[in-house]
Amino acid sequence: MRIAVPNKGRLHDPSVELLERAGLHLVDGADRQLYAQTVDPDVTVLYARAADIPEYVDDGAADIGITGLDQVRESGADLVELRDLGFGSCRLVLAAPEDDDSVTSVEDFEGGRVATEFPNITRRFFEDAGVEVDIAEVSGATELTPHVDIADGIVDITSTGTTLRMNRLEIVDEVLQSSVRLFARDDSADDEKVQQVDMALGSVLSAEDKRYLMMNAPEAALDDVKEVLPGMGGPTVMDIAGSEDVAVHAVVEESAVFETINALKQVGASDVLVTEIERLVE
Repeated sequence: MRIAVPNKGRLHDPSVELLERAGLHLVDGADRQLYAQTVDPDVTVLYARAADIPEYVDDGAADIGITGLDQVRESGADLVELRDLGFGSCRLVLAAPEDDDSVTSVEDFEGGRVATEFPNITRRFFEDAGVEVDIAEVSGATELTPHVDIADGIVDITSTGTTLRMNRLEIVDEVLQSSVRLFARDDSADDEKVQQVDMALGSVLSAEDKRYLMMNAPEAALDDVKEVLPGMGGPTVMDIAGSEDVAVHAVVEESAVFETINALKQVGASDVLVTEIERLVE
């Protein structure tokens, strides 16, 4: 099975790191290679441009792909989204010069021109809005086009809005919210190996905001400890040889660890140990 992964740019390192954390360690992933083997002899990584990955998956060159939702929507490929991988978040927005008071809504672009690197998404957006525009496809420096009279506005990617503000552009509307997702073809989404990879990646994401707590507690205080520590399906309780205490293990949200430990101490728990979780298969 082949997994298509961005070969460079801001999506490459997080994608490879996620595969590594999921146990799919690359064994020969040197730079400039097209393929990389993993520790699973049945799984190969295929490096490709993020924009090309939807087509690779759609055409069968890869079985699943890791790329942005914006790239899939722009390609028009009919793929199944298996999972949001939780990184590469951004927005595709419609923006116009901040000093142009004549453009404050999507409808104000009627009969105008919009520059973008995402002509297909932009075309569908305006068609859905019932607004007719001329779309100018550009390959870079999109933010400059309104200031050199090439376009009345732009549709472009933004994460924080800083670049837009630096170029004196103001957001008129949001076109698409995007992040990096795991995609498959409809005819391969239910394959056993695809499901295994999906589960492995999901187990890493599930563990990211969880912590594993281990502690000792008097058996008489166990009910109070359970009230503090419901855990996932309830805490695990084990006898300690030669002691009247019991060992209690539980998984808790990272954001609750500070308050939880204080509450546990108040009901008699001791020797509290907090560890990170690499993977959590729910």
